[in-house]
Order: sequence, then C-alpha cells, then structure tokens
Amino acid sequence: MAKGEKNFINKDKEDEMEIYGYKQCLWKLVLVAVGVICTGGFLLLLLYWMPEWSVKATCTQTSLKEAEIVLLRTTDEFKTWFRAKVHKLLSPGTDPMENLEPQISKPVENGHENDTNRLSIDQNKMLLQGKIAESEGVLVRYFVHHSITYFWNSFLQNFKDQKGLAEGVSWSAIHGQHSKGLSKELEEYRKLFFGLNEVKVKVPSVFKLLFKEVLNPFYIFQLFSVILWTFNGYYYYGVVIVIMSLISIVTSLHTIRKQYVMLHDMVAAHSIIRVSVCRANSEIEETLSTDLVPGDIIVIPTNGIIMPCDSVLLNGTCIVNESMLTGESVPVTKINLPNPNTNFKCLEEDEIYNPEQHKRYTLFCGSTVIQTRFYTGELVKAVVVRTGFGTTKGQLVRSILYPKPTDFKLYRDAYLFLLCLVGIAGIGFLYTVINSILNGVEIGTIIIESLDIITITVPPALPAALTIGIVFAQRRLKKVGISCISPQRINTCGQLNLICFDKTGTLTEDGLDIWGIQRVQDNSFLPCEQSVCKETLVKSHFIACMATCHTLTKIDGKLSGDPLDLKMFEETGWVLEEATEEETALYNPIMPTVVRPSKQLFLAKEAVIDRDMSSYEIGIVRQFPFSSALQRMSVIARVLGEKHMDAYLKGAPEMIANLCKAETVPTNFSDVLKIYTKQGLRVIALAHRKFGSKLTWHKLQNINRDAIESNMEFMGFIIMQNKLKPDSFSVLEKLRKANIRTVMVTGDNMLTAVSVARNSGMILPQDKVIIAEAMPPKDGKTAKIHWLYADNAPRNLDITTAASEAIDIKVENEGSGDGLHQMNRYHFAMDGKSFSVINEHFQDLLSKLILNGTVFARMAPDQKTQLVEAFQNVDYYVGMCGDGANDCGALKRAHSGISLSELEASVASPFTSRTPNVACVPNLIREGRAALMTSFCVFKFMALYSIIQYLTVTLLYSILSNLGELQFLFIDLAIILSIVFTMSLNAAWKDLDPQKLPSGLISASMIFSVLSQILISAVFQTTGFLLVKQQTWYEVWTPNSDACSSSKLNLTLEHNDTYYHDEKNIKNYENITVFFISCFQYLIVAIVFSKGKPFRQPSYKNYPFVVTLILLYAFIFFIMMFRIEVIDQVLQLVCVPYKWRITMILLILGNAVVSFVTEEVLDRKGKRCLSFIFCSDKRRPKAKYKHVAQELLLDPDWPPKPKTITEAKTKPHRNNACQIITVDEQKIP
Repeated sequence: MAKGEKNFINKDKEDEMEIYGYKQCLWKLVLVAVGVICTGGFLLLLLYWMPEWSVKATCTQTSLKEAEIVLLRTTDEFKTWFRAKVHKLLSPGTDPMENLEPQISKPVENGHENDTNRLSIDQNKMLLQGKIAESEGVLVRYFVHHSITYFWNSFLQNFKDQKGLAEGVSWSAIHGQHSKGLSKELEEYRKLFFGLNEVKVKVPSVFKLLFKEVLNPFYIFQLFSVILWTFNGYYYYGVVIVIMSLISIVTSLHTIRKQYVMLHDMVAAHSIIRVSVCRANSEIEETLSTDLVPGDIIVIPTNGIIMPCDSVLLNGTCIVNESMLTGESVPVTKINLPNPNTNFKCLEEDEIYNPEQHKRYTLFCGSTVIQTRFYTGELVKAVVVRTGFGTTKGQLVRSILYPKPTDFKLYRDAYLFLLCLVGIAGIGFLYTVINSILNGVEIGTIIIESLDIITITVPPALPAALTIGIVFAQRRLKKVGISCISPQRINTCGQLNLICFDKTGTLTEDGLDIWGIQRVQDNSFLPCEQSVCKETLVKSHFIACMATCHTLTKIDGKLSGDPLDLKMFEETGWVLEEATEEETALYNPIMPTVVRPSKQLFLAKEAVIDRDMSSYEIGIVRQFPFSSALQRMSVIARVLGEKHMDAYLKGAPEMIANLCKAETVPTNFSDVLKIYTKQGLRVIALAHRKFGSKLTWHKLQNINRDAIESNMEFMGFIIMQNKLKPDSFSVLEKLRKANIRTVMVTGDNMLTAVSVARNSGMILPQDKVIIAEAMPPKDGKTAKIHWLYADNAPRNLDITTAASEAIDIKVENEGSGDGLHQMNRYHFAMDGKSFSVINEHFQDLLSKLILNGTVFARMAPDQKTQLVEAFQNVDYYVGMCGDGANDCGALKRAHSGISLSELEASVASPFTSRTPNVACVPNLIREGRAALMTSFCVFKFMALYSIIQYLTVTLLYSILSNLGELQFLFIDLAIILSIVFTMSLNAAWKDLDPQKLPSGLISASMIFSVLSQILISAVFQTTGFLLVKQQTWYEVWTPNSDACSSSKLNLTLEHNDTYYHDEKNIKNYENITVFFISCFQYLIVAIVFSKGKPFRQPSYKNYPFVVTLILLYAFIFFIMMFRIEVIDQVLQLVCVPYKWRITMILLILGNAVVSFVTEEVLDRKGKRCLSFIFCSDKRRPKAKYKHVAQELLLDPDWPPKPKTITEAKTKPHRNNACQIITVDEQKIP
C-alpha cells in the first residue's frame, strides 16, 4: 500500500477509521527528548494529550506494511485520534480459518508426500508450544484497538479484524467443513489469533487511574498555579487548593473505579463455565469456555446454559432468553440452520451466513438457553462463530467501555470562551510586564506576577463547577426512577425538541385483548364473531392456526412466550403438551410439541361430542419463528392419525394476502382491514395450506421457508385491541404544549399507528394525514411516490363506505412568526418500505417529509436508526423512547435515549426508567433543562468571578500592590465555592415551558449579559479605586498611617502597635476599597445570574443558596462597617474612616441596582433589541429544519395534492441528481 495513500479499517461501518503507518525516527526522538528537558517535561505532557502530535513528532510516515506504529482517526464528526503499536506474532500460518497443513507444508519431493505432511503436523505442535525457531514459523503483524485485534492481511494490503465464521461463510460450508469439530492442534492455532474467549472488563489499578487523572490538563494547570502561588508566598492558599484537588481526585477515582467494578461484575457473572466440545475424532471432552475458538462444536445441555460465545445451531431446537441483549424477557425459539447439501426439491438455497440476518439460527453470547429439543439419541450441537469482544455481548460492552464523545454546543462554546479568557489574560500579562518594568520591579517578581494573572483569569475550578449541576440532576433523576450511565447527556436532554416513541409497550399496553375474529368462507367475510370457543370451530383450520402458529413453550410447567402468541393461544382454550424423550421415538427424528382441545370446553355438552374428539391432537412438526423483516411466522403441523401435513401462517395482513392465492382473498379485503385499523385495532391475518402425503419428516426439516409460505389459502382476521397506557395522552399533550415534536416509530400496521396517533393526541382531530406510498424502480420505470389523503377515521364505519376519500386541505398562515405553526396542520405517514425508497431515491424530498412526518409504521430496527439520523441531519435534537430489542439501535443513536426496560440490555441506552410508561420523558427533559440552565448560570458566574478578580488585581498592580493570600482564600473558598455549590441546587421547574433555552454560550443574549455585567463591575470597581484617592484623608499608606483616628465606631479592644513589614504592599487604602467592592460584586452577579422560572425553581426556594447569601452578606457587611482587629490582621485590611465605608455601601448599592435592572431589561426586551440590531429576523435560521419550513411556506405545490404521483428521474449529468416530477394519478393511462 502506497505511503501517502489514505486507508480505512472497518470501512462503511459505524466505527470506520482512517489508518496511517509510521516508523520510529531516531533523530526525531532525540529532538523531542531535548525539547522535553528544555520545557521541564511540558512537551511530554503535550504529546501525551495529543496522540497525533506524539506520533508525527517522533516518527516518519511509511506504508502500512512496514509500519511500527499506526495512527487512527475516526471518520465521524469528532475526528478523534488514537495511536497503537504494531506487534509481531510467531505463528504456523497467516489465516486462522484455514487448516494448518496447506499453510506451512513444503513442496512434495521424491514422492514422500505423507512424510512431509507428518513433518508439518509435528512442527505445528512444537511451534504452538514455543519449541521451534522463528525461521520455521511465520511472523504475523497486528495491533489492538479498543479490545479488538487487527491482523495484517497481505491480500488487502491492510489491517483487518478477524470475523471467525461470521463473515463470508456459506450455510453449506458450515454444515460441511465446519461441522466436524476441531483437533486440539487446530484449536490452539486459532487461539493464537482469536485469543481467549472472554469479554473481560479489566478494572484498572488505583495507581493507573491516579496517573491518568493527575495528568488531566485541569490538574496540571492547578499544579502549575500552586507552584506559582508558592513562589509568590501564598502558602496557605496553595495548601488549601492542593487539599481540594486531592479530594476531587479521590472522589473521581472512587466513582470511576466503582463504575468499572459494576461493569466487571455484570459481565463476569457466568462468563467462565465448563462446556462440552466435540473434537474432530468424534470424541467429546469438557473444557473451559475461555478456550473456545470459531469452528469449535459445542454441545448444548438439556438443562440449559448461559452462552459463552456466538454460535449457530447445527441441529435441534433451543428456547432462549435474550434479555441480556435485547431488553425483552420473552423466550425465543431458535431452530437449526437449514442444510442446503441435502438433495431434495424446494430446499433452502445456499446463503452466506450472517448472524444479524439469521438471528433465528443463532445463539448469542450472554443469552440463556432455557431448554432444548433434540433428535432422538442425538445431541443438540452448535458451531462457534464468534468469540470474545467480537460477539454481540462483546460489542455491547465495548460500546460502554469506549463511548462516543458527547457532541454538545455548550462544551464547544465553553472552550471558545476559555480561549477568550486566555486572550484577556494575555493582555493582562503584557500590561503587568510593562507596568512592572516601568516601575523598576525585579525580573523574578515580574515573571511570577505576570504569570499569576493568567491563573486568575482562567479559573482552574471551572470544569468542576460545570459538572456540579449535572451531579445534582442525576440524583434527582434517580429519585424519580430514572437511572443514567452517561451523565454528560443530561445537559443534552435540555435541548430536545423532537421525541420518537415506539408504540407497543411504550405508548400502548404490552398486553393485547382479543376483540373478535372475522373468518372467510367462499371468498367472502363472515360476520364478526366475538368468541372462538365454539364447538363448530374446534376442528377448523382457523382454530388450528391459532393453537399451533406460535413459539410458546413450557418452562417449569408454566406456558411462556410472546405475549401476543400467549393471548391468542389462551383464547382457544386448548392445552399444550411437550412430549418426553421416550415419546419422541414415535416421531422420528424430532420431538413435536402437541396441542389439543381442553376437556373443559366440552364438559357441558358431553353428549354431542364426537368419540374421536378426546383423541384429537395436533403435533407441531416444524416452526419458522416470527421475523420482523418478513412480518410473519409459520408452522407445519400434523393431526394425529392423518397422513398429510398442514402449514399455518400468521402475520401482517398485507404480507399474508400477498402469499395467498388471489381467489381466496375477499375482494373487499382492504376495506374491511381499514375498518379495524382506523379504530386503532391490531389485525393479524391467518392462512392455511394442505400438503400431500409425499412430504416426509426428513424432507420437512430442510425445506425452504419460501416454498412453504406460498400458495396459501386466506382464512381471515384476528382483531386485537391494544389500549393506550393511562399516562400517554397527558404526556404527549405536555410535550405538544412545550413545542416539542412527537413522532411514532412502530412495527405495526400503518392505519393502526395513525389511529393510535390520533387517539393519543399526537395528531389533533382537525389535522390531516397524508400517506406517502413509495414504490422502488421496477421494469425500467423510475421510483414513484403515491400521495394518499387519509380520512378522519370515524369510529363506526360501514363496509360499503370504508374506502378512504381524498380530502383537499387548505394551509393557511396564521402569523405564528416562525412559519412552523402552519406546518402542524398536516402530517405525513409512511411505512418502512416507503421510507427506504424515499431515503434512496428522493433525498431532496426527505427533509421536507420528515419535517412533518409523524407516523412511521412497519419500521425495521435499522430503519428506526436511519430515521433518527435523518432527523439529526436537519438539526433536530432527537430523543428516543422505547422498550425492546427493535429500539436498541435508535436508543443509542439518538441524542438521548430512554429505555423502559430494566433488563441488562438497557445499558445500551443512556437512560433507563424503572416505571414502564412515558411519564419519564417530561421528567427527563425538565431535569435536562434545569441542568443546562444551571450550567449556563454557573459558567457565567465563574466567568464574571475571574474577570472581577482580574480587574481587582490589575488595578492593584498599577500601584504595585495585590490582594493578600488570605483575601484570595476568603474569596475563593468562603464566597465562590459556597456560591457555586448552592447555586446548582435549584430544582427543575414543575412544567415544561414552550420557551426555548439557548443552545450554547456563544449567543447574542448570553454574550451581552456577560459583557454588560463585566462593564458594570469594571465601572464601579474603577470608580471606587479612583475615588478613594480623592479623599482628604488619603495618603500613601504606611504602618504609621491612621485614617480612623476620628472614627467613633472603632470596636478595637486593644490597639496593637506592632506592625510587620509589608513587602508586597498588600495593606493600603486602594486594597480595602476594591476588596470589599469586589466581594459584594461576586454576590450581586450570583443573584443576577441565578435564573429560576421557566426552567428552574425560583432561587428563593433554593434554601441553602438563600442562607449562604444572607450569611455572606451579613458577614462582609459587618467586617466592612465595623473594625475587628483580629479579622483586619488576618485579611490584611487597613482602617478607613466610617464615612468612606458608607460611600462604599452606596457604590455597592448602585452597582446592585444597575446590574439587576440591566439583566432584567436584557431578559425582557433584549432578544427583540438584538434581533433589530443584527437584523436576525431577515437572516437564515441556523437550524436546517427551520430553513426548510420557511422554504415550504413559499412553495405553492406543497403539500402534494391528493391522488398525485411524484416521480424521480435521473438526469444524465450532475452526479445523477434526482429530478422531482409530480403528475396527476388520474391522468396516467
């Protein structure tokens, strides 16, 4: 691979990274070593913080093939750099998935082929035990990044991670070459590449954590500040800051280590177990799960096991609980991978195995096998496909160990603001140097004092101050039942303006009630029936489908499985029996599950029951579990005593109708379906197919699913009622009033989802719904979108009038100001298939559609994630609320995801609610807003604190003076620390307000607020500094000065004539003046910036803050107005006349009035004034979705008219851009 060429690892995946190769350079290392010595080690710290600088400063770029160090950079918006060292491994070969012999055997000479092979095997054994020389092995180069090992691939000329059997392996290969087991030697060889099979979370040692924490730039800056203060003689202050830093470090170490220990304990539970492994010689041996490698054949015991790896079932069936991975505790049935090698018609076609696409055959690491069903006399076997951090569980743990950085404008703005403060500090630095030189100050003093002003301007406690509000918000969230694993995202919650909700289990109840059934007879629907427990239906295929088409199983004697399956089966009144192993011999080769009518169904009518009814049983021969991608499931069953078999199918009505013979589907199928879906009822369709007696048991186990699920006979509908949760309506109403968009993302039927959206208030009664039905390109025709206007879904409809009529709507601009009000008058709805087509062929339309897209139905898990990304691409802050496996990807992708499942899989979501309803969403947003507002308040306060102190010190530097050590200590500890701590205690406001928070610190209102307070503080502090010099009693202070001799209010009990020499000129009249004014200024800006309603509770309800302010005001006022000898000596204060103390009070009162009035004016009218000044009303909105909304206001053809079609035509030029052509559907020939 060329030296300068850009290469990638994990191409086109979420963790895609650029990779560059480097070799160490001796002369660069020498230069860096000299630089480290000259800078006192600071250069080493800088290179530690900046890995790309470290590599480029010590290495020269080379090709990846020759690289000793690789530099990695993520391709996402964060562009994060990492470095990794390339290691070498002595191995018998370079490809672990190939056998040993072909990789190292030498050319056959003199016909001694057997001797050569035997020699190769012997060398392998010795090499694996480290007993042969390096010249006889192969050096394999690799590096490790985020717990994944990347090996050099000479074919790709790049590094690549090992996928085991999870990539590029066909079904036939798994059943062929990978189904015989591994020899011990081959297992050891593969272990060289795949390592131990363990998802191990290493808990770092205290020393390692301490080292990393101490090298944080924040603590390095504090160390620099303490050293500087020590040289300046501020020993007490330095000691106190060191103690505070140590407390902070210890607290941080405890928290980090506690998180590591918790994750370690969660992952380590049952991670190392003993398993039975089938060897190549057909022997079975017990081994530790850590020794497993891809290709090993493991035996799944009948009493269950916690899977230590990802594996694919070769034979048998398993009942599995995947709650650790999916968040759903519903048992799932896993079936064996079909074998395409068997020579029968209609068998499964050979496919490339993929664990994500073929989940129904895969046992994932961390899932619990509850029980197995197996061949008579045979074992349930599975072949290992992935181990360690390559497994699904390993990927989940990696997402926790190495989370993506939090991209939030507050933190980016904070760094910009700090740079501004550094700039101000630079000005102060130059001023101090010049002023000191002009006054003949010693060089050593100049250096110390000029550097000291930098430590004043950039407050070292700022990062800690910003996190205090988040910590308190996290505690409040815990009290309302919301746990958080990513505290930094709490602030992000304050900016959420769009929430995506799953439907079933989130907005609606988990459980479903059977509302009724509607059977089909002679190609027409019969009247709706409320009960299925009828004697005439017992032997019908309709009831047989309800009783057999499921994946229910008995666990500890209790029936368990999917809630929908369970409710449907219970409604039949049948019983399920799982045969014993002895009984299985009758049904060679597998054990069927048997269902039969319950005797209680016929107790009242025993006289009229057939004699054969008591022996009427149906055996479930094979199951094809439900697939969200296919939207259906099916079973093959056989009635006891019958020679033929029957297939039963259930699923989404539209999907089932397409798989049935056209003549069996009623002509008014769509109309009847709309009747129920528009009322929010969930509809399941059933179908049946009868097979001939030629279909044997053995053929059945390898038959293609598509061959079964075709040419079915439509049987009718099961109508189920899915009720809204009690809190759903009120929660959605709160969000709507707060101008937060709500969107439904569900796997359910389109019209059912629209109905639930209306019933829940997501779509208001007067709003219109436009269904976008997109068709992919076909037969040379371009992709199209059909625009259908749904009606208002009246509750009671007649079949004859069920068809939806097109409703033309008029969109009126009601002068809302932002152009968004009118956009809420209509909503787009689409299914997953249409969303994919639009996403691929109508990119120009996508942003317009999602601006008003409210219902997204039949969405697959990856489509939910894509939808969240689409919203984020137009600058929405997206929240996601869901409860199951289908939502995991979207929960992780959203700015803030909240899971309603408490199971282990919830670790994929930043937030988890203990109460399974959507009431947690407003609570999370309220606390997020409060935390964000607290961060703004604290940041502004800390900025003003540093600037006020900077002004004080700069004024005193002009007379070669400074604040005293204990004055600094009093300000920083007694005032700043207590204020910051208590200011952050304001609880969240009780309601969600429509008012929007500023998204960052760099906004006009925030900047004007800070600048106005800086100007006010500077004016009053400078006024006091200059005014004191104009007093008649003023003189340059000396130990003999006594400006208070005429003062009547002198509480000195004993006059002390002993004075110490003041080398730093701390004691003077200017010092006491600016000290007291600045102390009150800190308290004034604390009150001014401590905002309450509408995002936080009013400050007067924050009792610790109020008490702290009262105590500080009282104490500072007392020591200013009354001279206390002890306090004056400690704080190095001089005595001033009582009249001047009154003057300072007046200055402080004036300062307070001006500060409060200015902030109030900026709060009330500042936005309007700033908009006028900067003409922001005429400027393009920063958020893309607002810009799109403004464009749509001027578009006369939007929204699309009813019964029209939008076509996408590819232009021959300009990169195949899409041209949108809208035509009237009725005019199409």
